[in-house]
Parts: sequence; C-alpha cells; structure tokens
Amino acid sequence: MTTFSSLAIDNPAQLCFGQAPTPLITRRGLHIGAGTVYPELNFTLPPMHIQSESIPEIQTMYEQILKDACSRALDLELEGLVFEFETLVEMTTIPSIAIDITRRMNDVLEDFYQQYGLKTAIRITPNDTREMDRPPMMRDGARLEQMLEAFAGCAQAGAEMLSIESTGGKEIHDDALLMCNLHEMIFGLIVMGCRDMAFLWQHICRIADETGTTAGGDTGCGFANTAMVLADKKYIPRVVAAADRVLCIVRSLVAYEQGARGPGKDCGYENPFLKAITGYPMSMEGKTAACAHLSVLGNIASATCDLWSNESIQNIKLLSGMAPTVCLEQLIYDCRLMNRSTKKGFQLQLRDLLVESDAWRDSQAFLFTPENIIRISGAIVRAANYYDAARQGLLEMVSIFHEAHESGVLRIEDRELPWLQRIENEVLALPESEEAFIDATLPMLDSSKFIATQYEL
Repeated sequence: MTTFSSLAIDNPAQLCFGQAPTPLITRRGLHIGAGTVYPELNFTLPPMHIQSESIPEIQTMYEQILKDACSRALDLELEGLVFEFETLVEMTTIPSIAIDITRRMNDVLEDFYQQYGLKTAIRITPNDTREMDRPPMMRDGARLEQMLEAFAGCAQAGAEMLSIESTGGKEIHDDALLMCNLHEMIFGLIVMGCRDMAFLWQHICRIADETGTTAGGDTGCGFANTAMVLADKKYIPRVVAAADRVLCIVRSLVAYEQGARGPGKDCGYENPFLKAITGYPMSMEGKTAACAHLSVLGNIASATCDLWSNESIQNIKLLSGMAPTVCLEQLIYDCRLMNRSTKKGFQLQLRDLLVESDAWRDSQAFLFTPENIIRISGAIVRAANYYDAARQGLLEMVSIFHEAHESGVLRIEDRELPWLQRIENEVLALPESEEAFIDATLPMLDSSKFIATQYEL
C-alpha cells in the first residue's frame, strides 16, 4: 500500500493538461501524460435488448464503432487515442459477453496499429453490479465474482486499463445527499466508501498485476456527479455538491494507495486533485460530454487533463455520421488545440483561459482552479487518516469559498451562504476521531439499508 503524505505537484504552474510527473506508456506506444493530450472515446449501444439472439448484432456493432472511429482518426491525422468500453449490466453478469467484445475490439485496434501505426488502448469499466441487490453484499457472492471475472477476462482479451464506478456507501449516501445531511454523507463516502475501496481495489490491482495491465482508477460518479446534477436542477445547494466532491477526492484516492496508476477515469471530476497528489495522468470530461450530462465545468475540466473524453454516447445516426465518430472528431479538435498550445509554449495561457471562463460562475467550478486544487489536495495529504482528511478538506474548501466570495472573485448566491456556514459549523462540531464519529452516527442510520459486517463495522 502506498501512502501519499506530500503532493506530487505542489506548484500551480506545473498543473496543466498533457503533463503528469509519472506518465503511462501503453503497449502500442501511447505516452499518456508526457506532453500530449489524447482523446478517450466512450460509447454505448442504442436502446436494444441484450439477449442471445442479439449478441451477433451487438458484436458487429462494437467492431464497426471502432472501425469508423479509427478511420476518422486517420483522416484527421491523429497519432493515437483510447477507447473506453463501459459494459452494460448484462455484460457484467455474463462476463463472457464482455470478454468476447473486448477481444473483437482489440483485434480491430491491432489491425489499425499494424497497418497504419495508429496507437490505441482499451479501458474496460465493468458495472459495479453489487448494488443491484438490497442490501448489497459488497464482499461476497455471485455479483462480486462475476465482476472480477469480467475484469480478468477482459484484461486477458486485450483491455489495458482497468476502471470502475464503484458504489460502496451509496446505501447511506443517496438519501443523505437529498437531505443535505453532511454527517451521513461523510459516513457513506468516508467510513463505508473508503473501506469498500480498499477491499475492491486490492482485487483489481491484483488482477492488473497478474495480467500485465494497469489499474486505472475509480470515480465518484455515482456520488458527487449525482450531486452536481441535483445542484444544477436546484434540488440541493451548489456548495453542498462541492462538499460532496471534496469527500470523493478522499474516497477515490484509496484506489491509488492500493496500486492504481491512472489514467483516472473520465467522469471522476476529482481527478485533478488526484493528479496533484499522485502525479499520475488523468482523464477528464467537460463541454464535449454534454451528450451524456450537463455540467458547470465545461472548460475548466480540460485545464489539467491528460486524456479528454466525451463521457458516453449511444451508437445512433446523426446527420454527419454515427454519433461516436462525431464525438471523436470533436475531441480531436479539442486535443489538437491543447497540443498546439503546448508546442507553441502557450499551454499555461490556454489553461488559464479555460479556468477563468468557468471558475467565478459557480462554487463547484471554483474548486478546480490550479491554486485551489493544490490547497485542498495539500490539506488532504497532511491529514492523519481518511476521516481527518475529509474534515480538513472541507474546512479548506469553506475557507477558499469565504475568501473568494468576500473579495468578489466568486459568485455565491445569497441563499447559499447560510449553507456554507452550516457546512463549516457541522465540520467543526464533528468528533475528533473516526471511532467517536462512528459510535455517534451508526445508531442513527437505517440498519436495514446496509450490512455492517460488509464494511467491517
């Protein structure tokens, strides 16, 4: 287990797109984080049933998506790209489906590499199907075994990066987020989530070691991205969604402590903080992911990315072509601009424009300025444990927001200011130790929603 007690990037000027202290070199020669930003194309099926009769059509569709995308990449003189294969539920519960699709996809990519020198890699992201049962079995049972079988089989079939959107702690976090209950949000993400992350990522990193692949990283998508969407719809305050993001930094960091080496998965908006802490390259999504979800981080998300992703798009026909190919073209032009700015020596100027176009408009976006990433990441790594890291990260966030709002740098609506003060007061009132926090909070939770022993509680 690796412990991150200091920052890999402690100077905001060194936190920029395309550059990571510890780049990743893939089998076909992509150097991720070594000066070039590459697209990461994410795609899924159109609405259709996944059953034995439709499997041949599905296999052909995935092959054709990659053929079309690679052909367009060559037309636009792209050097390389990453494809993310996010499995659908049936592909995780029946791992042979995902494994066969991965093998077919890898064969397509190998052909393009051998014929044209196009450098590519596959990221495999199985579903965390453990949450399909309530209360879920997090450490035992068929769901876990199927998921790990999908990881191992897809890695052997050609997938090179292993990622997941794991769900440990959602049993408590979901309702807590809707009620803006900070105590239970912390319990779900930090007490339960970090324990589950340590358990799950030991398995994923072992599979990566055994198959010669890379453990890519986890994402708080089901937590803080949900909070971001709820805040955008005005169901919860934006400062509460920002607090959830800070908690997800602590939770997602556990994967890297267990051995993950990036690139962190695109929908982990906590990834810039993890890049500052670990030095590993990260994938991000923003304005070019509007096909999948809306956000307030459209430009600033790309300021520190090493892979730039569209999140996910269904394989449907648009006027110009199939939607995944259309998304890839958009990503290519985004990456081309970033890479040209690097070659011309203007990368920091472009980074700052991307930051400044979003940062002042929303407290969630303001977290992602390079200076604030360094401040919050520093508070987290200086903490004694996960629980303390959550407290210190939240207090640093509150200080940043107060300072910026009072100076006029950040716009926070009047109705949100009491919520910001409430977050500060509640964090300051938390028990000093995690043990005391657990003892005080556990009896207040609905014990029918989760199995305490599955979280070592």
